Amino acid sequence: MQLKLGRDFYLNENVVEVSRNLIGKFLVTRISGKLTSGMITETEAYNGSTDKASHAYNNRRTKRNEVMYAQGGIAYVYLCYGIHHLFNVVTNRKNIPHAILIRAIKPMDGVQIMLKRRKKREVTGIFTNGPGTVSQALGIKTLHSGESLTANTIWIEDRGAVIDKSRIQAGPRIGVDYAQEDALLPYRFRLDDNIVKSLRNE
Repeated sequence: MQLKLGRDFYLNENVVEVSRNLIGKFLVTRISGKLTSGMITETEAYNGSTDKASHAYNNRRTKRNEVMYAQGGIAYVYLCYGIHHLFNVVTNRKNIPHAILIRAIKPMDGVQIMLKRRKKREVTGIFTNGPGTVSQALGIKTLHSGESLTANTIWIEDRGAVIDKSRIQAGPRIGVDYAQEDALLPYRFRLDDNIVKSLRNE
């Protein structure tokens, strides 16, 4: 069963809960007619204007982050270090800038397409285990920022994968030391490494 997540999923007011619930869902793209997908295995929640690690901390609004203030269910894609296109899921109601960074996936559909995009010969344990590599493999770029996740370019599916919640590890986010005490918040979720390894061997 493949069920595209509807708008209601993204309107949940608890961005941390949504971030955890995205583990085991499938991020799918159809770009230039090419279908690719992967199971989401790692996420990070960013809790809007009160979160010092968020681009929208203290209600900051810029041309880049304006899409974070839209109604949940769209893509927020930004450029990191001038190289990496990082894909985020915007959640909650309009003007509440919650977002979730997709940090890692297990490749599923269109693996050969992903290998070509990443200029790799084979899928390894580090193939899509960082947010930059996720976007590169799936063909996501900053031009896709603002795309609806209920349309047909980028979307997320529930394929019925059963994830034991006890195997989802929570901990601090990566690379946000500037956020002071907020850097310690357990807003990063990832599947137990042993589970991910076993998934890769399926």
